[in-house]
Amino acid sequence: MLVDAKLMAFVATTDSERAKSFYRDTLDLRFVADEPFALIFDSGGTMLRVQKVKEVAKAQYTALGWEVEDIQAKVRQLGEKKVEFLRFDGFGQDDLGVVKFPNGDRVAWFKDPDGNILSLTQFARGDAAK
Repeated sequence: MLVDAKLMAFVATTDSERAKSFYRDTLDLRFVADEPFALIFDSGGTMLRVQKVKEVAKAQYTALGWEVEDIQAKVRQLGEKKVEFLRFDGFGQDDLGVVKFPNGDRVAWFKDPDGNILSLTQFARGDAAK
């Protein structure tokens, strides 16, 4: 039913100016609009709506993630913009905070200013969605 429908992504913020700066300036997403209820960004053709809310529920799981070709390079680039990568016990992360799973996939996690957990993933066998 929705197989051909275009997907949109959502996260929330309590501070739209701070979120705009983070997603636009730190993550380099294309800013589209500041609407009454959400900031709108374009991320590789997918609409990201950063909803303006009074309180953000803190999820203990990844809310958004991006597939990248060179995870070490992206982690370093974000580190230069003061993004701090999360460390989790038992994951055996490298010096950059990247986990390499047994199948070769690599993942690194970080938070946006509202505490939403975000990730970068480099798949071992190219695009996993294909």
